[in-house]
Formats: sequence, C-alpha cells, structure tokens
Amino acid sequence: MSNTFVTLFWRRSLLTRFVQRLENRGFRVVHLEAHAWATERDMHQAFAAALQFPDYYGHNLDALNNCLGDVACFGPYDETDEGTGLVLSLTDYDRFAATSPGAAQIVLDIIAAQARRAAVAQRRFFARVHSNDPDIRFEPVGAMPVMWNSDEGADSSRR
Repeated sequence: MSNTFVTLFWRRSLLTRFVQRLENRGFRVVHLEAHAWATERDMHQAFAAALQFPDYYGHNLDALNNCLGDVACFGPYDETDEGTGLVLSLTDYDRFAATSPGAAQIVLDIIAAQARRAAVAQRRFFARVHSNDPDIRFEPVGAMPVMWNSDEGADSSRR
C-alpha cells in the first residue's frame, strides 16, 4: 500500500483497516490524535506519553528526534517473535499542521529520518498520517515525498 515511511490517508476507515492489518501481523501501533494538539508543546506531551520517553525529554524538536530515534532503533517493540515493527498512526494531523505548520513538517521529517535509520538496523518503523483536508501537502521528508496511500493517490479519489 505504500513505499514511503510517511503515508497520508484521507478516509479514516481506510487508515483503520490498514492499521488493523498491521496489528494482526504483529506490528505495535501507537495511536496519536493530533486534533488535541493546540500547540507544539501538546504534541511533545502526546509523543512523550505514548512512546514512554524518559523524564529528561526536552519537549523540543531536537529532543523528539533523539528520543524517537532511540525508540525506533533500540525500543523493545519487536523483540518478541510476533513483533514485526512499530507504526505511528497520527489522526487529524491537518489540525496540527494548520496551527503549527513548521513543526508539523519537521515532525514528519524526523519520523522519516528515524525510519530510515531503523531500516538500516533491520527494524521497521513508519507512520500513517490521517488528514481531514484532502488537499493537504507537505514538502518531501527524509528526501522522499509525502504521498497519499495507493487507494487515494489520485486527487479525484479524495472527493
């Protein structure tokens, strides 16, 4: 369904089905609801809680990069036979992108960069990002475009 580390979804039902398939295959899925992020600080608090970042987490983008890298590359999510990787499911991301567009872009870039780093360590880490805005666009992340999933790739399929 995707060949990038960060993939967009417009239909929440499609994201839900995709995520359920991953969970059925042993992936650990962490759900983050971006509609609750009125500020960048809210986003940091959500990531820290959901991924159990250490108490010294600095609540800034550099700290997010460091801690997310630790989780992606060294986290315990795939140490069991059934564990096959970690997926971040970010819903209503358009709301965060509207209030904090720079941070929203950088967060996706951090995820892509850490996913690539995890892949080098033979670990799977990626994000599936839901947007209520069918026209949302992001700059490339991790030197890769942020693409819509294959079922919603054409603009007309999101109408």
